[in-house]
Amino acid sequence: MKIRTITPLARWMSRSPWELFEDMDWPQVTWNSGLDVYEEGDSVHVKAAVPGIPADKVEVTYEDGVLRINARHEESEEEKKRKTVVYRADRVSSFDYSTTFPRPIDAASIQATVRDGIVTVTAKIAEEAKAKKIAVKAA
Repeated sequence: MKIRTITPLARWMSRSPWELFEDMDWPQVTWNSGLDVYEEGDSVHVKAAVPGIPADKVEVTYEDGVLRINARHEESEEEKKRKTVVYRADRVSSFDYSTTFPRPIDAASIQATVRDGIVTVTAKIAEEAKAKKIAVKAA
């Protein structure tokens, strides 16, 4: 009877490629639908997905022509105490979007709302950026 010795390298090589990643601590990957920027009439609209984040945890800023939408929510200790724990992993949701508007806008007209996990930012197109009709005179 021959005794076969399995070396750590042989054990490692006998595993499937997917098994090699099972023991690693990977960060949780989240997916979001991203950012939509579009014009409608004389306004520009920006929509950003922030699922599961309450409106009071969303921050919208506009500075030097750049619109930023930041949203972050961590489950509080009070929320954790109300639940019966079956499996526990810290719950942190975070989104950070940056974009520019396709045309100059009136910064004073910017409005932001959150509904059903979607932040909608609306701004009026600046008067100087709107198309102007030029009267043609006969020479």
